Amino acid sequence: MSEIKTYVIRAIVTFNASHYPMKQKVVKYVRALNEKQALEYLYSYLGSKNKVKRYNIKIEEIKEIPVEEAKDKTVRDLAKLNKIIM
Repeated sequence: MSEIKTYVIRAIVTFNASHYPMKQKVVKYVRALNEKQALEYLYSYLGSKNKVKRYNIKIEEIKEIPVEEAKDKTVRDLAKLNKIIM
């Protein structure tokens, strides 16, 4: 079974591309099995929360980091769990 890793994704996102384009830097901490899944999560997250199209997201960096370096408390707390019961 694969181990879940923690990734930091840095990107530049263009909001309101049709009317008044505004670029903004985004840093997102993600737990995923590999870089491809982490990137897919970022696309779906920004698309659902901010209605940003994939072609308006320019990825600068995807880097695997230790869990202790994650600044997002939710990501750190999820890493501590052994089992999730729904």
